[in-house]
Amino acid sequence: MPAKLSLASIWILFISLILPNHAYGSAADWSIGGYGGRYYDTEPAGILEGHARFNKQSMVALTVSKSIWQAENLGLSLEIDGMLGHQFGIATLQEIGLAPVMRWQHFPWQETLPTSLRFAPLGISYTTAISPLELGSTGKGSRTLNLLFIELGFSMPQLKSEEIFARLHHRCDIYDLLNKHGANGEDFLVIGLRHYF
Repeated sequence: MPAKLSLASIWILFISLILPNHAYGSAADWSIGGYGGRYYDTEPAGILEGHARFNKQSMVALTVSKSIWQAENLGLSLEIDGMLGHQFGIATLQEIGLAPVMRWQHFPWQETLPTSLRFAPLGISYTTAISPLELGSTGKGSRTLNLLFIELGFSMPQLKSEEIFARLHHRCDIYDLLNKHGANGEDFLVIGLRHYF
């Protein structure tokens, strides 16, 4: 219970530090959303190649993003994304993550089906416990790992502030750069909803 309270306190502090004292920038600089999904047992590309097996580990999470730079003519922006998640099934633990995200919105069909591609290759993820799904051949693992995700989102032209998205959520040691435990980390395929404001 203390770990849960501690993570909640960290999340509240994070939100209070990044919330602006006054409105500035474009009308949709911020977003908040939620997502949920299942663990699968291969590296991120495994789901795209069709050979991933899903396991009995699930995740639900809240996410908040802030746009910090935009090139409107190119449909490109840089965001900071924070997440607070809860995993359950084989193991119960909480995860908190933070990552810079590149967001691309310049697709030929943008007027018909507003589409957003978001990619975060380097972030930080911390869990309250080492998941048994993340243990390497030595039986060891790490609470702090890299956070990587790729996400595809869609909106309706008349309601661009609401988005449905699919995300590949990945924790890893960046090919043994962060540790030498030899574990892949965790991979989740999740579906979510986001509101831009």
